[in-house]
Amino acid sequence: MDRIEELETALTIVSATTDHIQVDDVRRLTGPGLLWDRPGAVMDVFCEDAERDLIARLWERHARRVLDALGWQQENRIVRQFQGGVNLAISAPMDQLYSSIFAAQTAWHFCAAELLGQTPGNFDTMIADVKTVMAKEANPALIALIAAAHTHGVDILCDDDEISIGHGTGSQVWPVDALPMPDQVDWATLHDVPIAFVTGTNGKTTTTRLCAAIARAEGKIAGLTSTDFVRVGDDILDRGDYSGPGGARMLLRDTRLEVAILEVARGGILRRGLPTRRARVAVVTNVANDHLGQYGVNTVPDLAQAKFAVRRTLSEGGVLVLNADDPFVVAEADRADATIWWFSLDSNAPQITEARAQGAPCAYLLDSKMVFFDGQAEHSVTSVRDVPITMNGAASYNVSNALAALCVGRAMDLADGSICSGLSGFKPDAKDNPGRCNEFACNGARVFVDFAHNPHSIAAVCDAMSAIPAKRRFIMLSHAGDRSDQDINDVTQTALQFNPDVVVAVEMESYLRGRELGEIPALIRSAAIDAGLTSDSVLYAGSPTEAARVILDQLKPNDLALLLVLSERDAVFDLLESQN
Repeated sequence: MDRIEELETALTIVSATTDHIQVDDVRRLTGPGLLWDRPGAVMDVFCEDAERDLIARLWERHARRVLDALGWQQENRIVRQFQGGVNLAISAPMDQLYSSIFAAQTAWHFCAAELLGQTPGNFDTMIADVKTVMAKEANPALIALIAAAHTHGVDILCDDDEISIGHGTGSQVWPVDALPMPDQVDWATLHDVPIAFVTGTNGKTTTTRLCAAIARAEGKIAGLTSTDFVRVGDDILDRGDYSGPGGARMLLRDTRLEVAILEVARGGILRRGLPTRRARVAVVTNVANDHLGQYGVNTVPDLAQAKFAVRRTLSEGGVLVLNADDPFVVAEADRADATIWWFSLDSNAPQITEARAQGAPCAYLLDSKMVFFDGQAEHSVTSVRDVPITMNGAASYNVSNALAALCVGRAMDLADGSICSGLSGFKPDAKDNPGRCNEFACNGARVFVDFAHNPHSIAAVCDAMSAIPAKRRFIMLSHAGDRSDQDINDVTQTALQFNPDVVVAVEMESYLRGRELGEIPALIRSAAIDAGLTSDSVLYAGSPTEAARVILDQLKPNDLALLLVLSERDAVFDLLESQN
C-alpha cells in the first residue's frame, strides 16, 4: 500500500443518517474555488430547506471545536446554503489535506448526532485518531518551501507526487518526498510567467485558443490547457479533458513555456479548486444553463458564482474581463471584488458607458471595428472582417470571444500589432479551432461542423448559420440521454432556428445514459414535426458517422449542412476530409 492509499483509508468515520439528509463524499480543495480561496475539505449535505439554517449553525460550532482541538486555530470554516442543501467546508494546512477530510467528517459526525438526537462518539478519542493521520501526512519541508516561495514572490504548485516552484521557463520540480531546504533552492532562476484563466459556459475553448494565438504572434512560446488537450507551442503534451488543476500543473511545469492560457471548467473549480493565485487576467465569457445539479450548483446564478471563482486567482493588479452582454455575468459582477474590464458588442452598453466615464479600460464593437479604450483614448485594433472566425461579423458569439481575447492581450501588455496578427491569423478550421464552426466543401455545398451541445451554444451557431444563403439546409442533431425530455425538446427547438429542410436525428449508443435505443431520436423527431417539419423531412441515423454520410450523399451545389457532432468526432472529420 503506497502512502497516498494509506492516508485515504486511514480512518472510517460513521455518522448518524436519515432518509431526508444525504451527504456526498468529502473532497479535498487544493486552491481557490466557489466558497473561498483556501485549501481544505468540503462536503455537500442535501436536506430540506427548513433544516439548512440549523445545519449551518451546528457546523459553525462543531467545526470550530474540531479545528481548535486539532491545533488548527488559524484555520476556519465556511457555509454556503443553496436550494436543497448546504456546502460545508474547513480550511487546513497544505500538507494536511487528507487529514482535513477526516476532520470534516468528524465535525459532521457531531453535527449529525445533535441534529438527529443520537449519541456521538468520544470526542477526545476521535480527535486523537485524526491527529495520528496528521502526523503521518505532515510534511514540514513543504510548509517551509511554501513560506519561502511567498517571501520570494514566486508561485508554488503542489500535488500528491510533485512540488514545483515558478512557472515554465522559470520553474523547477521536485518529488514531494525529496524536497530541498529553502536555502538549497536557487531562487534567482525561478520566476512566474503571465497566466490567463478563461471560463464560461460557452466560448472558453475558442477564447483560450485565440489568446494563445495572440501570445504566439508576439513571439512568445504560448501554452494552453483545454477540454481537448494540453499544448506548449506546437507540441501537444496529452489529449483529453485537461480543464482542471492537473492540466494546469502539467502546462506550468513545462520549462519551454513563456505565456499560459488556462481554460477552466465548472467541474474542476468545484471538485478541487483552481491551481494558482498568480494570474494576471481572468475571463468569464458568459453563463448559461448547462451541467446544473452538482455540488450545490442548481441554478444559473449559482453557476455564475462558480465561474466567478476565477477572480480569486488574480495576483495584485490582476484584471477580471467580463461580458457586458450577458445578464448573469452583469448581475454577479456586483459581488466581485476585482478590477473589471468589460467587453461588449454594443458601444453604448451601460457597463461600457460607465467604464469610459470612469476612465476604466474596456473593449467594444463600433462600426464593425474592434475598439479598445485604455482609460484615456480609443484604439481601433482591427475590423471584424479581418478576424476570420467572426464570419464577417455574422458569428456574433465569436466577435465576443475575440473582444475578450483582445482584453487579455492588453492585460498581458502584448502589442496591438500582435493582437491584430493573432486574431487575423486564427482560422475557423480543424487545425486552429477544431470542432468550432469548421467549414468543409462537398459537391459544391458548404458543410460546417460544430461541437455545440447546449441551447446557448446551439442558438449562437444556428443564428450565425441562418444568415448564410442556401438552396437547401440540412442539420444533424443528437443529445445525451441524461438530459430530460424537456431539455431535448428545448435544444431541438433551438436548433430549428437554422431553418432546416432536412433534420437527421442521430442515435449515440455511448451516450444513452439510461435511455433505450431509439428513444432520443424519437424525441428529436417529435419536436421537429411539432415545429412544422414534415415526417419525411426528419431522418434517422444509427450513429454520427452514418448521419454525416446520409447528409453528404444528398448534398448538391449551394446547399448548406450543419453537423452538430457530439461523438465520433474524428471519424466525421476523416469522412469530410475524404470528400474535400
